[in-house]
Order: sequence, then C-alpha cells, then structure tokens
Amino acid sequence: MSIRTQMRKGLLDACILAIIETQPVYGYELSKILNERHFKDVSEGTIYPILLRLLNKQLIYSEFQTSEKGPKRKYYYITEDGKKELDTVKHEWNQMQAPINALLKKEY
Repeated sequence: MSIRTQMRKGLLDACILAIIETQPVYGYELSKILNERHFKDVSEGTIYPILLRLLNKQLIYSEFQTSEKGPKRKYYYITEDGKKELDTVKHEWNQMQAPINALLKKEY
C-alpha cells in the first residue's frame, strides 16, 4: 500500500463528513464528488464500508428518498455528533498541517 493511499485512508472519513455536511448525498453521488475532487481511486466499494462505520458511530444517518430516475435512493445526512467530530478533525488537521509543511519545506 502506498503512502498516499495510507494517508488518504486516514482522512477519508473526514472528507466524507465534510461533503455530507454541505449536502445530503447518496453513495454513488458521493463517489462522483470524491472523484471530481481528485480522489480518483476511491470506489463505491471503499465508500460503503466507511458510510456504514459512520452510521454505526451515529455521525451520520440515512433516509430513503424517491428518485426521478429509478428506485429510491438512500441519502446520508450528518448528525450533530458528526459535525462535532468533523470540527475536531479540522482542528487537529490545522494543528498538524503547518508544522509538517514547514519541516518538508525545510523552513525551520
């Protein structure tokens, strides 16, 4: 497994929460959004286990909605606990990002 894959896996939950915070999405739509944002190798097979984990942690919830194109779709929404978790991850990310960038750019 590449370092890029490992790093992305560690942050993918937060990325998914960030997308769901902005808009309710269904699984395939989430996959498309991630791919549009340069997560090219994130498949639906990767996303659904993460969604299940986030559901089990009660960071998101789901509802079926009718679709104009076919069967009902399961849309995902962020919970208040999910928003708190996302805020925590954002804070931690911001705390780590600057020192790591400084070290990598040899600005110390």
